[in-house]
Amino acid sequence: MKKHFLNLTLLSLFCTTVFSQNTYDIVFPQADRDQKCQYYNQLFNQKPKEVGFSVQQEKNNLYFQINDKKFFLQLFKKVGDGIAIDVVPKSLYDCTEATTVDTQIKGMLLKPVYMQKLKQRLKPFGKGTFRVLVGTLPEALVSEELEFNILFLNNKNLCRYQRVYKIERYPWDLLDMGMYLDSLTYQTKRIKPTNEEKFVVKYKSFKFEIPFEKNKATYSKEDIKPMYDSLRLTEFNIKTINIRAYSSVEGSLERNIELQEQRAKSIADALQTFQEPTITTEVNSSENWVDFLNDISNSKHANLKTLSKVAIKSKLVGNLAQELEPYLKNHRKAVITLELEKKDLYKDKSTEELISLFNKVLAANDVEIANDIQNSIFEKLKESQSSPDILNKMNVPQQKKYVRFINKNSVNKFLLNQSYVLIAYNELLKLEKLVPKDKEVKYNLAALKMVMFRYNAQPVDEEKFKKEIYQLKGYGIKQILIDRMMVNFHIIKSEQFMQKRDYTNKDKSVAYIEKNYKKFPLSNYDYLSLAQFLTYYSNHDEAVDLLDKKVRSVTVDEDLLFYYLNLTLVKPELTASSNYRTIMLNAINMNQKRFCKIFNSINDGGVTFQLLEDEYLRKTYCENCNE
Repeated sequence: MKKHFLNLTLLSLFCTTVFSQNTYDIVFPQADRDQKCQYYNQLFNQKPKEVGFSVQQEKNNLYFQINDKKFFLQLFKKVGDGIAIDVVPKSLYDCTEATTVDTQIKGMLLKPVYMQKLKQRLKPFGKGTFRVLVGTLPEALVSEELEFNILFLNNKNLCRYQRVYKIERYPWDLLDMGMYLDSLTYQTKRIKPTNEEKFVVKYKSFKFEIPFEKNKATYSKEDIKPMYDSLRLTEFNIKTINIRAYSSVEGSLERNIELQEQRAKSIADALQTFQEPTITTEVNSSENWVDFLNDISNSKHANLKTLSKVAIKSKLVGNLAQELEPYLKNHRKAVITLELEKKDLYKDKSTEELISLFNKVLAANDVEIANDIQNSIFEKLKESQSSPDILNKMNVPQQKKYVRFINKNSVNKFLLNQSYVLIAYNELLKLEKLVPKDKEVKYNLAALKMVMFRYNAQPVDEEKFKKEIYQLKGYGIKQILIDRMMVNFHIIKSEQFMQKRDYTNKDKSVAYIEKNYKKFPLSNYDYLSLAQFLTYYSNHDEAVDLLDKKVRSVTVDEDLLFYYLNLTLVKPELTASSNYRTIMLNAINMNQKRFCKIFNSINDGGVTFQLLEDEYLRKTYCENCNE
């Protein structure tokens, strides 16, 4: 998934002490700050959420960059209005130091640049962006890992000290609406089945847990057979196995990881004995700190939560280990996710052979065999990435009894290549005349029209389109699918309003999304996509609430967990809680390197190393990342 980044800003608290260095002609208001900074306070309070700014380094030059020229001009009206840059090195936050930086000016302050030079130097820089040179790096700091905080000066008074942080982002997408093939089918990499609908004819996904007995490292075919039989896999092959193996937290980390990897491998090997095709296996092993800290929270040993991992391990011996064994035994387990694919009787035939066979079988009116062959053709085209045009060689009469085949051919042209959206849509319009009340054709038309609406493939009458979506209920489409479509409609509208800088109507569409997304189930992909959408439009609290429950489980999706950390690490009211430590340790267990990278500079892929001013975050970072 391609990564993108969005710069956001965080207001730092004012302190009374000033770093012992040249502060030039800057005035540091005290009791009279509200009076002297009244204009800037009002300006920033009224600033549209979409206005963003940052400091960018190009060689040794530093530029103030902003996406709204009008706001820039409002910032600097008077001769004494300006910017100064505080250059902050990461070395100030070294784990060997007893305390972290707690001063108003964190690093080395550069000479302020005032209104006249700012306006003279401001230049366009890319589409919709402007920048201005605001300083040069001091020679002594060139080789350091640096960040740049912004001092906004109103009539030479320091009225706002702004720290920039960077949130790792991915491009969001519309929520997956699914399309009707043999049943409502979603793109398998992006959504899981729910209890609300029949699911996927070609793929299935199962998730379950297997407990581990203490000190047992191997599993036999006989151990796994009851689980295998319960899945009724006679019609399916296991395509991939993802195993997250967890040990209890007592004992040596190295031995725990070794034991879990042995257990995971033995499970994968036992499953492989049931089929010939090789199973792709992914294994991740870690100690189960999440369940441990959750379980002791309401016990008499809750005080252990305040200790470091090393200190906890030193206590988990002898009588205490025996006393906590009723908890610990539940922490030794594997969470296994199986992705299955239906066995293909025609896998050895070419696409051309299958099309010829399909035409012969359908002409003989053997529709069930024809359906299996058609599905096999789609899978071969998906794997070979061939042109969907080859589907035109399938001879399907334009008759009601063959609606399923015509519908699937049209939809799969689009699924194989989204540039065929208009072709698929027009073919389904023709099919609709044959079966004007068919719910599956109606739904697929609406789903394709949503794609055309998003990419402006052809003009769409918005009011008429909304009416068409709501009318789907009369054809038997469930309300949760209609609600999902309408959320997608407003995701598109919010993007359109944003492009026009119509912030009022954009906010209305975002409010609709926030009110209605809870009406239907979300996949992991949907959660991540929707959270990023909300964050992009500066609805951070709503994005945090969306993910909050998801991240408290040891089985949480990694991308969801780290995105949640990116959103919340800057909130001291959250990071100070013992529950937050559980979330962080979960992230460390999943991907320690990725967790530690959060505390890099914003130019080195991090959120900001100035997070280490937070005593609790610093303690966790130094315990796990200071190698």
